[in-house]
Amino acid sequence: MPEPSGETLPHLRWSAQPDLPDGPVLLAAFGGWNDAGDAATMAIDHLAEQWNARPFADIDPEVFFDFTATRPEVRIDIDGRRRIDWPSNTFLGATTANGRGVITLSGVEPQLRWRTFCDHVLGVAVAVGARTVVTLGALLAEVPHSRPVSVFSTAYDEEDAAALELLPSRYEGPTGITGVLHTACRDAGLASASLWAAVPTYVPAAPSPKAALALVERATDLLDLSVPTTELEIAAASYERQVDELVGDDDETRDYVDQLVHQFDRGTTDPFGDEDSLVDEVERFLRDQPE
Repeated sequence: MPEPSGETLPHLRWSAQPDLPDGPVLLAAFGGWNDAGDAATMAIDHLAEQWNARPFADIDPEVFFDFTATRPEVRIDIDGRRRIDWPSNTFLGATTANGRGVITLSGVEPQLRWRTFCDHVLGVAVAVGARTVVTLGALLAEVPHSRPVSVFSTAYDEEDAAALELLPSRYEGPTGITGVLHTACRDAGLASASLWAAVPTYVPAAPSPKAALALVERATDLLDLSVPTTELEIAAASYERQVDELVGDDDETRDYVDQLVHQFDRGTTDPFGDEDSLVDEVERFLRDQPE
């Protein structure tokens, strides 16, 4: 399998050559602004673990990050040696039980040189012959934690939307690395789609395995893949119980959540309950992000 030219993609570091079936799919998630409750990266990491995916390449962070904003971390390894962990974007490859090739990219949204960064992501996709790129994201929305997590699926090209039976994206406004990546996919003739899960606004900092589970289930259904989800199901049930306790300790929050539950059950507040309100919620979330 040929590697992209080191001259054109100098920050792409190959550690192995993945042995994958033809036409693998690339699934990606980036920690940061589009990863509410860490749901997207949690979902990608779960998929990689369950598929026993192995790393084969990564993107050198040196030119893509402002290290005063995303700081590396110092740790002491098992041998007592001091090491620095840099923000990473790592590619892993695997073959699923039904013979599909998959690549997972779990990383951190860079601050700098987004077009160059996306060129490097597509360099890997081209090198391994990927046919589809799917990104996972999570947003804060006015939804109750005790109800099923809805996932919005969209494609960034009319033909891709028709082929994947998804909504075409009509979003205009500020974007993140995923928006730039999907535009790069379109320009390169590579099919792409984006999946978004909703995380309750009243628990913004808590990791949400429930939203991660919803993303895993939607992604595997979309791509006709399979993966065990028992660990996420157990974690999701524990998450819901813990949030129940948290909400029950505050009268104002409990009243707010009760109202959300009532409206959700009536179908009036689920931002993903119909296409127009869902798109409006995603657009509001994107526009509200700090520049």
